Amino acid sequence: MRGAIPLLTGLMLLAWPFLIGFGLTHNGLHWLLPLMALLLLLRLRQARQKRGPMRYAIQSVALAGIALCTASAVLKAHQWLLLYPVVVNLVMLAVFGGSLWTAMPLVERLARLREPNLPPEGVRYTRMVTRVWCGFFMVNGSVALFTVLHGDMRLWTLWNGMIAYVLMGTLMATEWLVRQRVIKKEKHNA
Repeated sequence: MRGAIPLLTGLMLLAWPFLIGFGLTHNGLHWLLPLMALLLLLRLRQARQKRGPMRYAIQSVALAGIALCTASAVLKAHQWLLLYPVVVNLVMLAVFGGSLWTAMPLVERLARLREPNLPPEGVRYTRMVTRVWCGFFMVNGSVALFTVLHGDMRLWTLWNGMIAYVLMGTLMATEWLVRQRVIKKEKHNA
């Protein structure tokens, strides 16, 4: 059961736009909201037991989701749920951007989990990658907010449920490919 909670919460968060779209178009949020809030509570509990650089981001995102579910239920205004992707991008921007003001940006911390003796080139590279992710979160969050304000559920679901994930995956894959070239170049020059 322990491994099922992260899987269920992860799938729910990935499917958030589709779940909300379904709930809004089929008047099904009365049962979906409590289920989503429960899964987010479980994710929050799970994140509090973990260690690592992403712990506080996961906790913040879970708390934001719980707050939006609660506001939606109490105020009977389900548009609050549409703000979840915006909030996720804001939290991630704060976490990644805030880490740029520390001695070790988030991407460097993650890289040091695999490579504790990161060379100076790697440190510069991870700082640059952290900035790239900040740019991504700013653009993606702005487009997500536009989709909320525009009020077209199909556009909101398309962007937040598909296009944003494709762009994020493309950025991850591109960064991985660039990192492999940087590593290969470093080994060749050594």
